[in-house]
Amino acid sequence: MGKIAFVFSGQGAQYPSMGKELCEASPAAAKVFEAAESIREGTSKQCFEGTKEELFLTINTQPCMFCVDLAAAEALREAGIEPDAVAGFSLGEVPAVTFAGMLSVEDGFKLVVKRGEFMNAAAVATNGAMCAVVKLKNDVVEGICAEFEDAYPVNYNCPGQLSCAVGKDNMAAFCERVKEAGGRAIPLAVSGGFHSPFMTLAAAKMRTELENYTFEKPSIAVYSNFTAERYTENPAEMLASQVENPVRWQEIIENMIESGIDTFIECGPGKTLAGLIAKISKDVKIYNVENKETLEKAIAELK
Repeated sequence: MGKIAFVFSGQGAQYPSMGKELCEASPAAAKVFEAAESIREGTSKQCFEGTKEELFLTINTQPCMFCVDLAAAEALREAGIEPDAVAGFSLGEVPAVTFAGMLSVEDGFKLVVKRGEFMNAAAVATNGAMCAVVKLKNDVVEGICAEFEDAYPVNYNCPGQLSCAVGKDNMAAFCERVKEAGGRAIPLAVSGGFHSPFMTLAAAKMRTELENYTFEKPSIAVYSNFTAERYTENPAEMLASQVENPVRWQEIIENMIESGIDTFIECGPGKTLAGLIAKISKDVKIYNVENKETLEKAIAELK
């Protein structure tokens, strides 16, 4: 085996009861939720018992996703599986940074709570939404976005899939234009136009908030959404900039593979990132860990 990377799930993958089995199966996972409860009481209940509608709200999604993402990674580490590198998709970058030791669990959680608040406020103020465009080349999607004053290419996911942030009033027209071009637009389960100019106010608030945090050097390689490269310096600016700029996921995975990574474990709800990675490369092994069954499978095959 070559090298292992943990990749942390992003917003949109949330679902009711997420994280419950991880907490029951792993003391290390349970400790993540205990830390969160000390800061934001009720987070565990939202994850384990919250409705789909409750978890859809950005102010709830982000802290809850952080907990499940990090809990999955800590359960793996508890079992002796250590990664050589980490990356996270959008909000997943905060648990990635935390897992790499750049922030304490408490500070990572405090930051993601604020991030959710800032992005929710920006979403309410700007009336944006998101969709994933498939079956079209990136340059074609970029061209369609340019036809609208409030449409932006934002998540470069994998070959043939590019997510866009679009004003809600223009979303129907945008989707129709995508259809005319031979593609398909799939609405995403998020509550705003993230990683675009819709989030400029949130990014500004993040820069101010991040002045309150001290970052340690990472214990392992951490890849940035904003640059698609390893963190080198100024992590605060990396985390603020990614809020209003595209997620360069395909580049991140390609750069990780080039560095020697041949096994990826998605930590957190769902298999979205696992699916994207499979489309980026057919030559890597891919696992996901989100509950007791998937945790035990990964441990059995990788230990």
